[in-house]
Amino acid sequence: MSKILIMAQHDGSSINQGTSKAITAAQQIQGASIDLIVFADDVSTIAAKASKLAGVNTVHAVTTSNENWKLAQGIAPKIAELSANYSHVFGPSTTFGKDVMPCVAALLGQNQISDIMQVIDATTFKRPIYAGNAVIKVSSNHDKIVATIRTASFKTGDMTSGSANIENHSIENAQTDTRFISLQAGNSERPDLQTAAKVISGGRGLGSKENFELMYKLADKIGAATGASRAAVDAGYCPNEMQVGQTGKIIAPDLYMSFGISGAIQHLTGIKDAGTIVAINKDADAPIYEVADIGLVGDLFKIVPELMEKL
Repeated sequence: MSKILIMAQHDGSSINQGTSKAITAAQQIQGASIDLIVFADDVSTIAAKASKLAGVNTVHAVTTSNENWKLAQGIAPKIAELSANYSHVFGPSTTFGKDVMPCVAALLGQNQISDIMQVIDATTFKRPIYAGNAVIKVSSNHDKIVATIRTASFKTGDMTSGSANIENHSIENAQTDTRFISLQAGNSERPDLQTAAKVISGGRGLGSKENFELMYKLADKIGAATGASRAAVDAGYCPNEMQVGQTGKIIAPDLYMSFGISGAIQHLTGIKDAGTIVAINKDADAPIYEVADIGLVGDLFKIVPELMEKL
């Protein structure tokens, strides 16, 4: 029987949906027994929420100090320690998961499998390569498999009806070389980009930070999250946490609408699992039209106001 330990990601008040998607992936391994590990300075509240995720047997609740739970270096040693009796260690392929899991793999002396998008059996998986242009089957003969789960490839499971046991732990010898100072992030009441059902995304075609306000207004009109291409982020039109693509966030909304995005392969990698892709660009030869379900060639500065009038 495969015993799987999954790192639960949270923001201090709620469990990230990527954790549930990692559980969904783990459940595809026949006969899997799944446990979670969660870290916080005051871990009891968030551990109680983690215990509600369906399919989990035990939640290892680890008390930290000085907000070390926000650092890969602060929690990776404890994950490696508690993984001794597990055959698999999984984490969501989010920004945080991509930071933590390589540290865990290094401490365990294992090669990490990144971005699992399909589970074939306990040791065989599929993952994308070449910016998502190809999918490779990988098999591991290691006695412990460390991997990140591509959240865009799995569904969110039941996060409210579980009844897992909670075991309490603490970090006794926390590392001191790295310490948490502060977290700076844009404040927004819009849905989270990685879990939103609808996403409005803008590119270099918007031309300026001021013009990018059009994206925010349209997103607020339909209750969508906002994203951006790397070109728009690099130009300073919006913060980098909005970047969608190979070097940004991989998303799978039901509806993805892009404005002024040409569609470089790195960007398309981030949206290939979206339900419906709508592209608006004045260049009829833009690569994004090759993947779009609906395409409209035109000036976004005319189209967006007209669209908002009809919504």
